[in-house]
Amino acid sequence: QVQLVESGGGLVQPGGSLRLSCAASGRFFRINYMGWYRQAPGKERELVASITRGGTTDYVDSVKGRFTISRDNSKNTVYLQMNILQPEDTAVYYCYVTSTGIDAVSLSYHWGQGTQVTVSS
Repeated sequence: QVQLVESGGGLVQPGGSLRLSCAASGRFFRINYMGWYRQAPGKERELVASITRGGTTDYVDSVKGRFTISRDNSKNTVYLQMNILQPEDTAVYYCYVTSTGIDAVSLSYHWGQGTQVTVSS
């Protein structure tokens, strides 16, 4: 089983910055893909950024140039540095990872509990 613990959300003024963290723990062989989704009120959950184990990243167009995703494989942790935040970035942010089980074969996916990010003056 994999447990995900998120931290770093909060209230920030427009133009400000926040850094989200998501640490994976439990019994697994390896954490593979890691990503961040967000869901604003009345909207569908969308993929914000993702990173492979090898470090290849991808971003939704609306955050390119403002957000940076990174990971520390030794800590099984993924980060999302969010700069120049705007009110439209307000949402609950969810960490998402895929893992390989202790049998080194089975694959599974996991969601974090979500952390609120509010951008408002």
